[in-house]
Amino acid sequence: MRVCIGGTFNILHKGHKTLISKAFEVAGIGGSVFIGLTTEEITKRKKDLKTFEQREKAIIDYLSEKKLSNHVIIKPIKDKYGPSIEKEFDAIVVSPETVKTAEEINRKRKKIGKKPLKIIQIQFVLAEDGIPVSSSRIKKGEIDADGRILR
Repeated sequence: MRVCIGGTFNILHKGHKTLISKAFEVAGIGGSVFIGLTTEEITKRKKDLKTFEQREKAIIDYLSEKKLSNHVIIKPIKDKYGPSIEKEFDAIVVSPETVKTAEEINRKRKKIGKKPLKIIQIQFVLAEDGIPVSSSRIKKGEIDADGRILR
């Protein structure tokens, strides 16, 4: 199966890792995963954004560590859709935060005669305090990238 995911992945945390792992699980043996990594152009409003290269390296390192680096393509995306509307994908893995974008992608695909993507939604990964792990919480020093409480 051809699966796509996308994001900024500024601080690669447990939630991102769960999303990536789920994409590989859905793709299965012989499948492929496309990871759309946002460019600085569309993330200008975000403070303390790491460079594209730093974010890409963190993903590559994680994929290598988990032995998932086969059949993956990481490409820059300049909008929230990336190539998901025009390209041949079977599924998209999203979080509750991005499910509406996946539904929008399917509406756009339908308009141009493409089959809709199977939308696979993971749940938020929760920190020790039961609140979702997020880059903003990590930046504030509330939790670490694995969701452990720091304060």
